[in-house]
Amino acid sequence: MIHLNNNEYSEYYGYYISLNASDNLILNLENQLEATCDFFKSLPVEKLEYQYEVGKWTPKDILQHIIDTERIFAYRALRFARFDKINLPGYEENDYADVADANNRTIEDLIEEYKIVKLASIHLFKSFSEKMLLNIGQANNAPASVRAIGFIISGHEIHHINIIKVRYLK
Repeated sequence: MIHLNNNEYSEYYGYYISLNASDNLILNLENQLEATCDFFKSLPVEKLEYQYEVGKWTPKDILQHIIDTERIFAYRALRFARFDKINLPGYEENDYADVADANNRTIEDLIEEYKIVKLASIHLFKSFSEKMLLNIGQANNAPASVRAIGFIISGHEIHHINIIKVRYLK
């Protein structure tokens, strides 16, 4: 069970935080690196660009979304760790997915980008002091502590992999 104070994150992100297996943020992120790469490598080639419903993302789109979201949230964590008090803007994930063109990339290329981004996030969160991890900033008019952002990144990834397992592989 993750023990964060209620003021450290918006209620919207509680579900993502609850998906983490451990209260050790770095361990969660490190464990995901290999597991997520292995998961996407194991997907049947015919499923990589499959949509279970018209207008839904493909597994390639989902991996690109995981990458984009991790980058955005890691940037937020960096800003908040440096005690930035500016309310950072939100983003529209569907607009990003519409132009990301993930289905014209190989799965190997997407996995390589994922690895680079995940390793950068791991090193970023390792660099934060306890004081930095507890600092709270505002993004999209909602509070988030640096450590909560780390758990959100991890839980968000778990959420989307679970969706692929249930809606794309059954």
